[in-house]
Amino acid sequence: MKILVVGDIVGSPGRTIFARIATRMKQAGEVDCVVANAENAAGGRGITPALADELFAAGADVLTMGDHTWDQKDLADYIISEPRLIRPANFPSVCPGKGFVTVETDKGPVSVINLIGRVFMPPNDCPFRKADAVLSHGVEGSKVILVDMHAEATSENIAMGRYLEGRVSAVFGTHTHVQTSDETILPKGTAYITDLGMTGPKDSVLGRDVEAVLHKFVTGMPTRFDVASGDVRLEGIILEIDENTGKATSITRIREA
Repeated sequence: MKILVVGDIVGSPGRTIFARIATRMKQAGEVDCVVANAENAAGGRGITPALADELFAAGADVLTMGDHTWDQKDLADYIISEPRLIRPANFPSVCPGKGFVTVETDKGPVSVINLIGRVFMPPNDCPFRKADAVLSHGVEGSKVILVDMHAEATSENIAMGRYLEGRVSAVFGTHTHVQTSDETILPKGTAYITDLGMTGPKDSVLGRDVEAVLHKFVTGMPTRFDVASGDVRLEGIILEIDENTGKATSITRIREA
């Protein structure tokens, strides 16, 4: 089984390049499943129901979220009715939606778990204990299991990779918008990368207009951070996983224009 996993989609430029590349790869049979982090899809802040539908139509099988999950006020009802859009599982249990899902592909089922870190992030439940709970009472029995660890600290992502090693097919980080070069298959068959990177304008500061961000850093004054537009790239990984064992056999970092 081949799976395309896409780093944080930022604004209209990110959605456009995602649609072009994901649709092409799906139609050509290059991948069997597409998973993408979409928490910045709406102008860099959250996602709307219409934009989620747009990304699903473009080829996404599962969309994950993060700390910007609730930035768009009309998402709460949608996330209840659309199980393929998941939010971090270690959000408070009263939050709408779920933090994991299993979808069917031509090569068999794929389960995806969404977690959020706690280092340099707003307080949430323990992602490590929540991962244990979901593996025991959410996706138990699944062979192919992917985990999106949406976190700020590289150490927390690495720790999660090691914690889940041998129990899931892949652990990948999102949130920092900076692609790391540490993709590997851990000794017990779990693919790992600290951050997938960003799908959006690279001529930017994490997808935002350079001048606006510089103004904020230099003056400290409130500034509107519009999404930039130059040099748009899709970043992420392609996983190859043995669907019978759930073990990863290959992880390839990608950056496409």
